[in-house]
Amino acid sequence: MSYGQAYQAYQQNSVTTASPGELTLQLFNGCLKFIKVGREAMENKEIAKKNTNLQKAQNIINELMITLNPDYEISDQLMSLYDYINYCLRQANINNDEAMLDEANNMVREMRDTWKEAIKLDRQNKYASGAQG
Repeated sequence: MSYGQAYQAYQQNSVTTASPGELTLQLFNGCLKFIKVGREAMENKEIAKKNTNLQKAQNIINELMITLNPDYEISDQLMSLYDYINYCLRQANINNDEAMLDEANNMVREMRDTWKEAIKLDRQNKYASGAQG
């Protein structure tokens, strides 16, 4: 098995064995990666590459939007945030607006960091309750 095949197998395994929380974290990380590549392409005047990567970031935000559970009160607030991030990504893409791209990047990074901390706390609580039981 080549390195490339091994890496693809690892990636596939990490998705199929991840919890819903870990999958969400992977989506945030992917979005940040595409924003970074899109920004670099914007700076290098690589229009097609910028467009492709910023659209990939938008697709991730769209996926997060459609997977929101409307039974939770926070879903409305998250929907508004995701909608605004999508707006920033579109404006950045259409107008080569680095400030809008930075705003989207910062918001996604904050959400990712918050999500990461929530997963960590959830694991600590599970292990603590498991040790008591």
